[in-house]
Amino acid sequence: MGQVHAVTERVYDASPEQVFDALADYQNSREGLLPAQYSEYEVREGGKGAGTVVHWKLQATESRVRDCLFTVTEPSPGRLVETDANSSLVVTWTVTPAGAGKAKAVVEATWNGAGGIGGFFERTFAPKGYNRIHDQLLANLAAAV
Repeated sequence: MGQVHAVTERVYDASPEQVFDALADYQNSREGLLPAQYSEYEVREGGKGAGTVVHWKLQATESRVRDCLFTVTEPSPGRLVETDANSSLVVTWTVTPAGAGKAKAVVEATWNGAGGIGGFFERTFAPKGYNRIHDQLLANLAAAV
C-alpha cells in the first residue's frame, strides 16, 4: 500500500481573506463551488471553518463513489484540513498572498492507496482525476470571488 497524492492550485484576483472565507464557509458558499461529481452535500455540525462536520458523496470515476464525512480543522492561519472519517483521505486547503490584491489557493489530497498492480494504477491515474475535479472547484471559486 502506498500513499496517493494530488495537488492543484490557482491564483485569484482577490484578497487571501476573501478566498479563505469562501472556502471555509461550508454553510453558505462551499456547496455552490462543488462540481457535478459531488452529491448529497450536508453540513452536520458547525458550518464555518474549524469544528465543521460535512458530508458529501464524491463520484471519482464512473464506478467509484466515495461516501465522505469530513471533520474540518484550522491548524494555522490560511489553512483548512478536511479529514474523512470513512477513509484515509485528507484534503488540505492553503491560501496565501500572491502579490498585491491576489491570493493563491492550493488543494492537496492524500490517501492510502491499494497495494499491488491495482495500487500502481491508482497512484498513476487517480491524482489526475482528482486534480481535474479540484481544478473545476477552483475555477468555480474564481467566479465566486
